Amino acid sequence: MKEVVSDVVVIGAGPAGAVASALLVQKGWSVNVVERQEFPRFSIGESLLPQCMEFIERAGMLDAVKAAGFQFKNGAAFEWDGARTAFDFTEKFSPGHGTTFQVQRAAFDKILADEAQRQGANIYYRHGIRAAEIDGEGARLVAECDGEEVIFRGRFVLDASGFGRVLPRLLELDRPSAFPARESVFTHVQDNIADEKFDRDKILITVNPEQRDIWYWLIPFSGGRASLGVVGERSKIAAMGEAPEQILRNAVAAAPELAKTLRNAEFDTAVQRISGYASDVSTLVGPGFALLGNAGEFLDPVFSSGVTIAMKSAHLASDCLHRQLGGETVDWQADFAAPLKHGVDVFKTYVTAWYDGRFQDVIFHRTGQTEIKRMICSILAGYAWDRNNPYVAAAERRLNTLAEICAAS
Repeated sequence: MKEVVSDVVVIGAGPAGAVASALLVQKGWSVNVVERQEFPRFSIGESLLPQCMEFIERAGMLDAVKAAGFQFKNGAAFEWDGARTAFDFTEKFSPGHGTTFQVQRAAFDKILADEAQRQGANIYYRHGIRAAEIDGEGARLVAECDGEEVIFRGRFVLDASGFGRVLPRLLELDRPSAFPARESVFTHVQDNIADEKFDRDKILITVNPEQRDIWYWLIPFSGGRASLGVVGERSKIAAMGEAPEQILRNAVAAAPELAKTLRNAEFDTAVQRISGYASDVSTLVGPGFALLGNAGEFLDPVFSSGVTIAMKSAHLASDCLHRQLGGETVDWQADFAAPLKHGVDVFKTYVTAWYDGRFQDVIFHRTGQTEIKRMICSILAGYAWDRNNPYVAAAERRLNTLAEICAAS
């Protein structure tokens, strides 16, 4: 039996795990990353938000990401039954990066993991964790690789396992999400978009003309490819067909403007589906561990907030852990869970309002209120922790008032 010891054990080498690992090794701590899969591997969550760039930059990975040739992104476009609007992230209210990238996650995640490894983190690929013993004195994780058992010991564990949700399962932290069970059906296509007016620098979100709680993403990549998906409640997705490709093709056909944009698209990649992905936990922290990103709570893909939340959690946790390993007493609830939850709750407010139509009324409303649009733009750009923004500081109240005004006019 092999045993590996470090200051910190990170579960998962995705964006949260890679960023947290890099930040910790920069501060002088030893880090072992335990990753179940081999990289590169497919993942969704491909349209980054500008707020991510700050976290990537702090982790010392920005140059590598910029050099990769990913599709430039400067905003988000929305379409609903012929109505169109767009948000330019460089015109947002909050300070910080105003542009980012749309990425194939297999390549993007591999770049981040390689950068974390270059900086000094040790990554153990193809190691699946099957048992965990964690308390305030340290952690013992039992992993398996090719039939061999490996023990990982550390003073603290950061779970960045994403949808794998390793510690929530092993420590029985899972609890039902408040969101309805929705389903995503998606693929990559050779898009062959001939319309010169189509803006490849923005994600396109299309709302189903008949059912506003069904929506589509179209994320252009460099090289003429794109990610395409439809999201809706399970029963509504099931009504579109049986096989995943049939569902996706029928869904696109039900949105005439999107179908027109994709009339020459080649479906050359297997269509996949994910169901019931929204998740929640009883706690984000405990003696000897913290949950990062999707391992803690995942809301919905509509505003591409997943990677941003993951990286924000990595930064908050790495700061807390550095202080704790250095001998300080850290209040993880006050310094990690509460500030992280504030931004997550802001996103949750706008996700909920998207599906009940209030936020759609705001987005598609033609307003001359430039300052308000800049504040909304900041949230779409990922700046959900900027309390100087009134639509962050008092999200529910401000949004309700704005939605009432937009609906009335």
